[in-house]
Amino acid sequence: MLIHQLFAQKRPVVSFETFPPKPASPLESIFQCIEELQALKPDFISVTYGAGGSTRGRTLEVARHIQHDHGIPALGHLTCVGATAATIQAILHEFAAQGIENILALRGDPPKDAPIPPTPYRAKDLIRFIRQQRRPCSIAAAAYPEGHLESPSREDDLRFLKEKVDSGVDFLITQIFFDNAMLYRFLEDARALGIDVPVMAGIMPVFSRPQVERICSLCGATLPPALVKLMDKYGHQKEAMEQAGLEYASRQIEDLLAHGIDGVHLYTMNRPHLARTLVRNTGLR
Repeated sequence: MLIHQLFAQKRPVVSFETFPPKPASPLESIFQCIEELQALKPDFISVTYGAGGSTRGRTLEVARHIQHDHGIPALGHLTCVGATAATIQAILHEFAAQGIENILALRGDPPKDAPIPPTPYRAKDLIRFIRQQRRPCSIAAAAYPEGHLESPSREDDLRFLKEKVDSGVDFLITQIFFDNAMLYRFLEDARALGIDVPVMAGIMPVFSRPQVERICSLCGATLPPALVKLMDKYGHQKEAMEQAGLEYASRQIEDLLAHGIDGVHLYTMNRPHLARTLVRNTGLR
């Protein structure tokens, strides 16, 4: 099923993100994770693509498992950093051969431990390339409510996003954010610019202080005072911090639903119990 068709339903689309284990690790743990996530009845499950394509084979294997063994549409991540047109085309052939017709197109990050050759491709070029293959598919792209760290300004970032959407994007999934006001401002500005595809809000519950600080350093998300206060209070108590983080994320989701969000994409970190709690708390399913 093409994922963008799901947005015609009269309820928000719900999805989970997972990541494949490293090549040397067994697949049983991720398969168990997916088994538990399936019980929550997601509309689709996405599978990440390691830096520089380091988990390429695993991404495809897990996506195939999700779709063929569980009957859930899989959204395969695909990055173009360091890739040639021939490499990208070969990967698209692999996806097609396994029936994976939903793709999250990203520029991606180079691996930290190995240099890779420069590439002329950015996300918009990858999106255009996928469209040129003339295969039926649904293409998603990433959106940054507070702007990408590498963008000169928030206005420039919105312009770059418009270029991506115009290249052939069907729907957007946002990077993590912790302040819903930032998302609502982003949505208003994006719509004013003519970005009219569905937007899914990316939510990750905070379960440790180092986790959230690392995430913010990578994606540029700001921490609202209310969340900082929670981390100051519970940051050194593992279970209490996880519970407080789940409650904070639950309130975020409830507010998003009240504002008519197109969908909610949960970054599960391969911890299905977090997704289960959020779904139960908010009535997503």
